[in-house]
Amino acid sequence: MTDPAPSPFSPGRLGPIELRNRIVKAATFEGVMPRGAVTQELIDYHLAVARGGVGLTTVAYGAVSKGGRVSPHTLVLRDELVPDLARLTDAVHAEGAAVSIQLGHAGLVAQGHSKRNPSLAPSTRFAAPAKGIVRAATAAQLDEVVADFERAARAAESAGFDAIEVHLGHNYLLSSFVSPNLNKRTDQYGGTLEARSRFPRRVVEAVRRAVSDRMAVYAKFNMDDGVAKGIHPDESLRVAQWFEADGHLDALELTGGSSLLNGMYFFRGDVPMKEFAASQPKLIGLVFPLVGKRIFPTIPFEEGFFLPMARQFRAELTMPLILLGGINRLDTMQGAMAEGFELVAMGRALLRDPQLVRKLEAGEAEAGTCTHCNKCMPTIYSGTRCVLNDPTPRTAPAA
Repeated sequence: MTDPAPSPFSPGRLGPIELRNRIVKAATFEGVMPRGAVTQELIDYHLAVARGGVGLTTVAYGAVSKGGRVSPHTLVLRDELVPDLARLTDAVHAEGAAVSIQLGHAGLVAQGHSKRNPSLAPSTRFAAPAKGIVRAATAAQLDEVVADFERAARAAESAGFDAIEVHLGHNYLLSSFVSPNLNKRTDQYGGTLEARSRFPRRVVEAVRRAVSDRMAVYAKFNMDDGVAKGIHPDESLRVAQWFEADGHLDALELTGGSSLLNGMYFFRGDVPMKEFAASQPKLIGLVFPLVGKRIFPTIPFEEGFFLPMARQFRAELTMPLILLGGINRLDTMQGAMAEGFELVAMGRALLRDPQLVRKLEAGEAEAGTCTHCNKCMPTIYSGTRCVLNDPTPRTAPAA
């Protein structure tokens, strides 16, 4: 006889840390860090879901350097921010939840910065977010990135975070190295799949080495880039097996898509093109509907849309896996537990209703009320929110 599947509300584990349940608030860019500051709005954002019952909430996005920011309004994990971040972690812990921070380097996804803080890529190419060419990183620059991840990881531990999520998805820097579409290098970090995965594996090892054994280290990992020449499960599963064999990660959170080339792959549903255009500077807003259709193609929403692909990884891996992607229903969570996924992660459903986990556990609801209109997506520039909850227009902070 096999053991019965655990309830999503039963205690779970992520490496060395115990969680009060198996439900994770996925990393969703909060948009309330003007010039990279830790604000009370950011703290309140995570307090809301902690009070709402999640086991773990994830702060997104923590850049490891100024060149690795998505925008000027991105946290950069450095020692000066530790006291402010400690206020956030203390507040979340007081509500009984654990708290993680996503660490990454935006690479080709980074918006254009000053020449003092240029972004990096595996290979030189044009990047729309940068509005220009992003240069291939030298070996020495990649050494600096490794050191940046180590410093950021130590700062995260000093700030009281329970876990670090390494961003290996969405064609951010580490993900772009694995992608055959974006990595055209001919040195030790390019060519074969093993060579393309060498730099991300090196970074993960460095993060694990930088923190104590009280901290969990896991990764958001692309199963599929969602573009024709990108990485697909025939290769990404092999990379996942190498990460498992390396032994530096406590779990993989399975995702897909490209913030550079296919941003709807990890959202699905309606494309709020009008709202996106309105959120951009005037000139960009005028051309956005023409360019945006390529980056944001319409992909119908389905409940648990990554599950069919994630099953392939569950069948081949023994390490803990976190299921992500369009999870709104209690029966989806229960099904994931039955299929051997250790944790489930939710994003938009909790943005719509931060109290959803408590309602599901109390039997007051069987599903969230997110409509997948995706009008929350353009609000990342002015404070990420569900516009059904808060329709008040806001102005993005000056760059």
